[in-house]
Amino acid sequence: MLLLGPLLRYVDADSATIWVETADAATVTVTAGERTGSARTFAAHGHHFALVEVTGLEPGSKPPYTVAVDGTQVWPSDDPELAQLPPSVIPTLQPGKPLRLAFGSCRVSRSHDAEGTADFGVDALRAYALFMAGLTESGSDDDERWPDLVLFLGDQVYADETSPRMREFIERRRDPEQAPWYELKDFEEYAHLYSLAWCDPANRWLLSTLPSAMIFDDHDIRDDWNTSWSWKQRMDATDWWRDRVVGGLGSYWVYQHLGNLGPKARADDELWQRVASYDGPGELDLTADLDALAERADQHPDTYRWSYARDFDTQARLVVIDSRAARVLEPDRRSMLDPEELAWVDEHLQGDVDHLLVGTSLPYLLAPGLHHIESFSESIAEGAWGRPGMWLGEKSRQMADLEHWAAFQQGFRDLSEMVLEVASGRRGRAPRTITFLSGDVHHSYVAEAWPREGEVASRILQAVCSPIRNPLPKVMRGFTAGAAKRTTGLVGRLLSLSGRVPLEPVRWAVTSGPWYDNNLAVLELDPEGLRMWWTAGEADGDPELPDLTRVATVGPFG
Repeated sequence: MLLLGPLLRYVDADSATIWVETADAATVTVTAGERTGSARTFAAHGHHFALVEVTGLEPGSKPPYTVAVDGTQVWPSDDPELAQLPPSVIPTLQPGKPLRLAFGSCRVSRSHDAEGTADFGVDALRAYALFMAGLTESGSDDDERWPDLVLFLGDQVYADETSPRMREFIERRRDPEQAPWYELKDFEEYAHLYSLAWCDPANRWLLSTLPSAMIFDDHDIRDDWNTSWSWKQRMDATDWWRDRVVGGLGSYWVYQHLGNLGPKARADDELWQRVASYDGPGELDLTADLDALAERADQHPDTYRWSYARDFDTQARLVVIDSRAARVLEPDRRSMLDPEELAWVDEHLQGDVDHLLVGTSLPYLLAPGLHHIESFSESIAEGAWGRPGMWLGEKSRQMADLEHWAAFQQGFRDLSEMVLEVASGRRGRAPRTITFLSGDVHHSYVAEAWPREGEVASRILQAVCSPIRNPLPKVMRGFTAGAAKRTTGLVGRLLSLSGRVPLEPVRWAVTSGPWYDNNLAVLELDPEGLRMWWTAGEADGDPELPDLTRVATVGPFG
């Protein structure tokens, strides 16, 4: 029996990986045309998972596929709601075809009826799924329904802001009056949360037929995750945090991270090696090893890497950076990336591609006013104004979520220097564009940067798409809009100067936005350059059958 999935994960020109969760230990077989792949399940905390690789596919093809568990076909499903959707296919990449990538972040799992839509708006991912399936219309003149992949940039699940259905599950297991209350406790609750996030028929179909890549952000674990040293010390001192973070990171490895990796990266992963090489009797139980990896990754982040990268011919390179778990939080060493992670990013931020895409859940370039407020907060929290300033800075960054790249100035500067070297052609041929893809901030915008001194050959962009479904409270919209204004940036810079924050290596401005819709963005790389557009669902009639609308279009760049 199939509990969750299939999810189509890493796909290239001639191979694909398909992830599933099953009810019992089994052998899972995926058949696409004449090509077949099989894998035994492995277990974690009583759950059963398989990642099946199918090879020898034709480049640029879209073969339908089936999934069988112990010889019984379970996909396509006979569920009436899924039966109205098209067959799931594996769309392999076609060398030379302009890359089209969808991206976005921050999606809560709530109902799609009138009540859920009134509270949280239309789910932009589901609206795109219905459009791809041909069940709804689009106001766009763009006839192409299929991106090559979708990049989810954090908060795929909310472990700390749980839905009524998740709360019902928690109440059946334990007393929510005791810590961690209605927040998630362990792997078992994470497994249920992922099921709620991915079980809606339209979204389930989309995830079965659109290759996906993912990276976590704070709500995948807990709001403000790894904001500061004092935050981490406070969490470590509780009697519930250890189970939470071990369950969160362990489930992330199974449900999200494993599918990000191509064949070589998977083969190099020490935990996956245990799965791939197992030939013993029965099913491999990975629980103890998975928990050990998760605990080690939390306490010693330099022991495991969640970041990953892949090339799309010479057309593009995608580098996805972990901006949460790899942080150095000790006050005298504070940085967004530990030395090992920084060295990995340094190795992968290179030229000799037409477009360099950098995925990081937290925007590298915030609105200038907000950036300077965050850099000021960090400077006084680290002692620029003495002890009173340290208390104020720490209090403000935890209360106001001031913990983006701007609040880790050393990491911001390190990354800026790398980007400027790539853009100036000192790391191979300069790309036409260097584009940061981010989420987190619950509004969408585009910013463009340039060096404070000298010139570069690449256009440096920041594109944010957030939320997919979790709208920013109206009271915050005026603040974020004001932070994008030039005058606010100047005032913020004066504030950061009072905290003795030096000038950044780059200057930038918000050039488009902000937009506050529930959005899914799409970028395309074609001969004219990089184009991007933001799409949203619009429910004029039936809230469960929203049409797709175009919110904004920008470009081409480069």
